[in-house]
Amino acid sequence: MPQHENHDHPVVEPVETHHHHAPVSTSSTTGHDHDHHAHHHDPVSTSSTTGHDHHAHHHAPVSTSSTTGHDHHDMHAGHGGGDHSHHDPAIFRRKFWLSLILTIPTLVFSTGLQDILGLAGPRFPGSQFIPAVFGIAIFLYGGLVFLRGAVTELKSRQPGMMTLISLAVVVALGYSVAVTLGLPGMDFWWELSTLITIMLLGHWIEMSAVMGAQDALGELAKLLPDEADLVHGDHVMTVPVSQLKLGDVVLVRPGAAIPADGEVVDGESHVNEALLTGESSSVSKTTGDAVIGGSVNGSGALRVRVTKLGDDTAVAGIMKLVADAQASKSGAQLLADRAAALLFYVALGSAVITLVAWLIIMPGDPAFVLERVVSVLVIACPHALGLAIPLVSQISTALGARKGILVKNRLALEVARTIDVVLFDKTGTLTTGTQGVAAVVPADGTTEQELLGLAAAVEAQSEHPIARAIVAEAQSRGLTLAKATGFAAQSGRGVTATIGKRELTVSSGRDLDLPPALAAQGAELGAGGATVVYLSSGTTVLGMLALADTVRAESREAVDALKQRGVRVAMLTGDSKAVGAWVAAQLGIDEVHAEVLPGEKSAVVKALQADGSKVAMVGDGVNDAPALAQADVGIAIGAGTDVAIESAGIVLASSDPRGVARTLALSRATWRKELQNLFWATGYNAIGIPLAAGALFGVGILMPPALAAVFMSVSTIVVAANAQLLRRLKL
Repeated sequence: MPQHENHDHPVVEPVETHHHHAPVSTSSTTGHDHDHHAHHHDPVSTSSTTGHDHHAHHHAPVSTSSTTGHDHHDMHAGHGGGDHSHHDPAIFRRKFWLSLILTIPTLVFSTGLQDILGLAGPRFPGSQFIPAVFGIAIFLYGGLVFLRGAVTELKSRQPGMMTLISLAVVVALGYSVAVTLGLPGMDFWWELSTLITIMLLGHWIEMSAVMGAQDALGELAKLLPDEADLVHGDHVMTVPVSQLKLGDVVLVRPGAAIPADGEVVDGESHVNEALLTGESSSVSKTTGDAVIGGSVNGSGALRVRVTKLGDDTAVAGIMKLVADAQASKSGAQLLADRAAALLFYVALGSAVITLVAWLIIMPGDPAFVLERVVSVLVIACPHALGLAIPLVSQISTALGARKGILVKNRLALEVARTIDVVLFDKTGTLTTGTQGVAAVVPADGTTEQELLGLAAAVEAQSEHPIARAIVAEAQSRGLTLAKATGFAAQSGRGVTATIGKRELTVSSGRDLDLPPALAAQGAELGAGGATVVYLSSGTTVLGMLALADTVRAESREAVDALKQRGVRVAMLTGDSKAVGAWVAAQLGIDEVHAEVLPGEKSAVVKALQADGSKVAMVGDGVNDAPALAQADVGIAIGAGTDVAIESAGIVLASSDPRGVARTLALSRATWRKELQNLFWATGYNAIGIPLAAGALFGVGILMPPALAAVFMSVSTIVVAANAQLLRRLKL
């Protein structure tokens, strides 16, 4: 069998080291020196790849502390750029409800509002000062948060939404105080109160949406239990997880969450890793297999040796990836940031033009002029624009994390929608990297089930990888193995055992007189990279079994899903052309780059990019790293190496290649939502600013400051609601 490329086989290390694959013995099983076993390659870990936690363990510590304790004074730092990481919706909720209560008497006793509505409200000596008292109270309680944000923006020389809001409310406050003290005109107390209250409502809704998008991190943090059952000699004691040390053995009872990353040292069970990997089915775990902290044990009891704790665990690593992605900025976000900064100057310029124009047109009505200026400043607040991209991005990265798609860089997710070609590494990505039965070909007079059952019975006493593969295949088909006696290995002839009255042999077949049809088929399979063994009874050949690197059950579906999306699929391998063609034929891949040396993989990516194609590289090995970095989007399989993961922009938490199509679907859906939100966030300004300035005053259409605040807040709510619709995406 041609030699597999070395990068595709994970390095087996002791559990105490950085990786925690179960060690695999390299010594031959006693007596197993027959020829077909000599075809085997370097040993690889046979533990389930779905349980590996390579996707996470190399990352830095992650803070899981709540933002609820943050001082609200700093809430809007960097708001214009979409940073909502320190906002607490509870603060805005409290401020909104109290401001709303205080706004009611302001509206009831506002003579200006009464004149507009043609109503006569309650009046008594001193009642004219009630709107001023409550208006100032609302400003001090609910409005100062915007001023603090404005100070932060101006200190960073990045004026934005907070500066615009502050400018509007300060102008309204100053003018209203002057009118209340005797300046001719109409005060803005009710407009000021409603503006602040409505802005607080918009912020409350916005922050609730943003915090909801970040809840994925909190949910991940909750996966780890608070206590663990520590095995101490013959006793089991319950201790806090924080007291566990590397090398400790813990008992994981049926239905309990695994307290830390580790290796199974005793027991068998199925473990649910869905919340970590996105895979719906439970994963079988037995001695030597790696388990991820936070996954839920099934019906069997497990004893697990702790190999990783705290910030080194898979959960912490995933949280770090999600947090980094949410902190990073895509091209769309950078565009939105520039637009928000530009809008400040547009708003300021529009306010100046409005002021000058109306002073010329209506010099005798300064109250009207000021009202137009305030309305322009309010409607121009880029609140929706500041929310448009960050909220979509945070929701998409959180959604991806729940489906096993870990976005390291938002730009990678954004580019994924443009991918024309997906280039898959073969071994470990499209295949499992372990031996499995690829074909069972019986001779005349023997059935397929009979052939497999007898071969498995002969090999049942062997621990050799080929023997295990044959036995596993028989068990997967539900076959009951006959009892074999007299198991022995004969140098140059293979292994023999007696079943019933027949002595059966599993060998390479070199000393057998093979039927022509069987020999031809065996030669064909061997040329395709398979290891071929024959079952015989004396000189009678009962059939042939071919073993090869097992193609993942999900790989064909992954390829088909990409093709349906119009994406070209290619395969990259260091194996021979025959091996590459054999695997490609099973998966429906037409383009194969075989016999590629590790250092040449990036060159293949460059060649695919030469015609302008956008290329995504999917791999798991150390030698895939240059190709992952060269590709427009690098996607690392979750069971891959640290180097591969570091070189990729997106990491699949599981080894399921169907995650690639899901990634492209997530990218396209995210981009659509970003465009929709950008359109709405900028469109309402294009319409609202002229209306607020009084462009349609001649036809009786005028927008007061309070209505401008409502219009602006509605746009924010629409943007937030539209972003939430992304949660309905089915991946």
